[in-house]
Amino acid sequence: MSYFENVRTFVRVYELGSMSAAARDQRISPAVASSRISQLEAHLGVRLFQRTTRSLKATEHGAVFYEGACRILSSVEEAEAGVSDITLNPKGLLHVAAPLGVGRRLIAPIVPEFAAEYPLIDIRLRLSDRKIDLTAEGIDIRFFLGRPEDSNLRIRNIAECRRVLCASPLYIETHGNPPDGDALTSDGHNCLNLRFPGATEFQWELLTDEGPRKYSVQGRFESDDGDVLTNWALAGHGIIMKPVFEVAEHLRQGTLRILAERTPPQPVQMACLYTHRRHQDPKSRLFMEFVIERIGRAIKEAEIV
Repeated sequence: MSYFENVRTFVRVYELGSMSAAARDQRISPAVASSRISQLEAHLGVRLFQRTTRSLKATEHGAVFYEGACRILSSVEEAEAGVSDITLNPKGLLHVAAPLGVGRRLIAPIVPEFAAEYPLIDIRLRLSDRKIDLTAEGIDIRFFLGRPEDSNLRIRNIAECRRVLCASPLYIETHGNPPDGDALTSDGHNCLNLRFPGATEFQWELLTDEGPRKYSVQGRFESDDGDVLTNWALAGHGIIMKPVFEVAEHLRQGTLRILAERTPPQPVQMACLYTHRRHQDPKSRLFMEFVIERIGRAIKEAEIV
């Protein structure tokens, strides 16, 4: 199996663009990862990467071999699944990605339970509020809120999530409680926004008597971490728009209060993305079925506030 281990390491080095990152991902030392790549290059008789002390870049041969290597690993996984009892003895590595709030509150608590039931499946959970490219970053399943941009991926809807505008009692005492979206924008409220590279403006879609309407909101603070925004709101620095499950406990405790109830935010869809090939992987199917039912139940329970 040493050749296949070398191929697996090559694929992760290619996808992560780093020998050390791939080594951490595979729980091996950078020296072992480098040795595996060298063995593979010697076997193929070509250079797969151009390596310096500061950078690592795939060669043309490396790019070509990557496409074939993915097909090789996929075929091996399918063959192994075909001769094993998938229900009782699934095994392998599963890469899962999710936004910070979703991952921390809904997925991370379920992972140990899944691991206890399927002890031969290892989970790599990556949490980030930025957009993640499944193919480029070697992700099997990505959970998300909203509408996906990549139509080539398969989508599994999980639940519709109610959202709220909320702020701390301190902020409301100081700045008032805007009854609707018009007051939110006209009274100069500080709206705390999630910003990613390339974003040019912020619009919050609220439900009015005439239907959904987008409001351009302004704010002095912004971050690419949703939990940072929540902490700012708790400290009295502004208004946030959040799915209820992310702030349910704060709403129950009264440390955050709902604002602008005449025009609540448009609900957002939670779903997971995966490629067609990933759906054929029994590990991915098992994880999705295990997690999705529990996530849907947790969202419904959280929205009873």
